[in-house]
Amino acid sequence: MLMPKRVKFRKSQRGRLKGKATRGNTVAFGDFGLKALEPGWITQRQIEASRVTLTRMMKREGKVWIRIFPDKPVTKKPAETRMGSGKGAPEFWVAVVKPGRVLFEIAGISKKDAEEAMRLAAHKLPIKTKFVTRLDYESK
Repeated sequence: MLMPKRVKFRKSQRGRLKGKATRGNTVAFGDFGLKALEPGWITQRQIEASRVTLTRMMKREGKVWIRIFPDKPVTKKPAETRMGSGKGAPEFWVAVVKPGRVLFEIAGISKKDAEEAMRLAAHKLPIKTKFVTRLDYESK
């Protein structure tokens, strides 16, 4: 599972999901990408499930880049606990995603296979996404 080795602060506030992604919004490494169309939190488990789906669909050909990292801790209080007595313990990690952010990139396979792989990976995610290609991509 993806998670930071160490963080400056153990617990963080929830924050707001406003605006569009200004960084990480173009396909930079591979030929094809999966771009977020709405804001949301993506957990470490959802990222891993998508990655496994991509690599299985690609049959170990090509290369996969994960462009997001879960570095935000989400806390939870135990069930049936009274109010008060502080914030809960960190439970899992999420990546904060804004619209326009490229989540995954792949290279080394055909466009048709890449579209199908990204479609299957998108089913594992809690937000709407779209398939994008690199600006200077020409099919061979």
